[in-house]
Amino acid sequence: MRLAEGDFARETCYGADPVEVAGRFAGAGARWIHIVDLDGARDGAGRQTEVVARIVEAVGDRVACQVAGGLRDEAAVDASLNAGAARVVVGTAALRDPAFAGRLVARFGVERIAVALDVRSGMAVGQGWVPGASGVPVEEALAALADRGARVFIVTAIERDGVLAGPNLALLSRMVELGQGEIIASAGVSSLADLSAVRALGCAGAIVGRTIYEGRVDLGEAVRLTA
Repeated sequence: MRLAEGDFARETCYGADPVEVAGRFAGAGARWIHIVDLDGARDGAGRQTEVVARIVEAVGDRVACQVAGGLRDEAAVDASLNAGAARVVVGTAALRDPAFAGRLVARFGVERIAVALDVRSGMAVGQGWVPGASGVPVEEALAALADRGARVFIVTAIERDGVLAGPNLALLSRMVELGQGEIIASAGVSSLADLSAVRALGCAGAIVGRTIYEGRVDLGEAVRLTA
């Protein structure tokens, strides 16, 4: 399932069985699979732990799974990691309280905790991207989280998400230039050229969704390009 610009009224379903989809990604050579609990992202209560466990079991040691959506307390994070996730992504709770991210990093390790910086009009927002959600300037948010020990940041330009309009290179460049952690690009990647562009900026990785589902980019080619 994918959203367009974070709008839950604009969902597109690309497969009924996420375990089967994950298996196809693994077979194509993916090294990481990004899993989002959209129900959790919307209401703040993760519901898909069992599905995560099934995906992890299906892909085995071939692929590391990164889980996001609704992880707003330590119990939810612990449940996802216990289900086999290699890394979890926290957003809303970490924006509200950077110390929360700091506690997670101290407990689980810096490589197992990523922070989502979902950006609209220069502001990092949470609450499942609900229109009108309050936010803080993204540069301030990243600095506050880095001060607490976070080092992996997933930066999403909301207006580019799911619409194949190309990544927001200006935003990603600003985040990389801060030099306060690894930046993973999210939203808008629609071609191998886009992947090359975010890599050239110094991004540590990129999350690619709709363009793979719709066959615009061959996953195997993308993996080889970024190897």
